[in-house]
Amino acid sequence: MQLLVASNNAKKLSELERILADAGVEGVEVTPLNAVRAYPEPVEDGRTFADNALLKARAGARETGLVCIADDSGLAVEELNGMPGVLSARWSGGHGDDAANNALLLGQMAHVPDDRRSCAFVSVCALVTPSGEEHVAEGRWEGALLREPVGDNGFGYDPLFLPADEVAAGRSSAQLSPEEKNALSHRGKALAQLVEVIRELAAR
Repeated sequence: MQLLVASNNAKKLSELERILADAGVEGVEVTPLNAVRAYPEPVEDGRTFADNALLKARAGARETGLVCIADDSGLAVEELNGMPGVLSARWSGGHGDDAANNALLLGQMAHVPDDRRSCAFVSVCALVTPSGEEHVAEGRWEGALLREPVGDNGFGYDPLFLPADEVAAGRSSAQLSPEEKNALSHRGKALAQLVEVIRELAAR
């Protein structure tokens, strides 16, 4: 079975391939967007991570006739009522300006005490079949917002995120190796919930 991933991010593809291999799922060819005929990608204007993940997965399944999986993810800060949330990549106005996004978030949280800096990376993965079957799973990686960037690995808000798993060591997610991060990550947790669905589809 060809499984379209609505992304060209090599890290996302390899993460899904690793999860499927670890679970012993066979007969699945993980396919990136650039391996299929180009189609208009939907505007991600949903109000929630689930809305945006479903927008992308539905478009992929509809346009290619393949089972499609898509994710939407971001950082949810408790003190900001779950924001930046779906606006994580464009929190400062532009899209994907990590330094500006981080600087704005740190400024907004500058005077918030340590006991109110809880946050979580959230990922929602949606799987849609050409026949319209839909499955949605959410993964959360709990932690706290640091007061300055720490570490050079990762991207986005990684340098500001102190995972709950790393409080004793004091390492931000930007100080973890890719393998360590994959083992803990929000996306990995969401994808893992869809393994049995993928296994069943591949066996049909």
